Amino acid sequence: MTNGHSWKGNWNARLYERVRERGFDSLTAFAEARPTASLVELAQELGADDIAGVQVFSGLVAEAVRSKQLTRLVRGQFVRELHACFPNGWPSVLDDDARMEVSIALGHWFAHTPETHKERVDRAGDALLAHPPPPGWQPLGPDDELLRTLLPDEEA
Repeated sequence: MTNGHSWKGNWNARLYERVRERGFDSLTAFAEARPTASLVELAQELGADDIAGVQVFSGLVAEAVRSKQLTRLVRGQFVRELHACFPNGWPSVLDDDARMEVSIALGHWFAHTPETHKERVDRAGDALLAHPPPPGWQPLGPDDELLRTLLPDEEA
């Protein structure tokens, strides 16, 4: 936890300084080198005491908007949420308990989606529930074929 220190000073400059210290030109490059790490894990790696996951996400969104890669970022966030909830991949059976867990993962994904993409993410989540992927499916990054089908690169 950051104990509130993450908001002191120029956190944006601190965030990018830490990214450069680790040899990356952008926050996106840093995050994509760790495609299954949660936002909290990324923040902890950059500074457990003074960087928060929400700051990492804010920076990622800003970079994605500038580079017109917001849809790719949204797919990448799904990978992070799915990995956190299902480290062994998509459940083999969607019984009531598994359906609830999938719904929670989809809800986390939706919560970390910019407004411009919420409707598309909602439809993608519905499609995953209506036609589940194979058991054990675990995308390892935003370029996963099924994810690209659910959420093509066209920008909203």
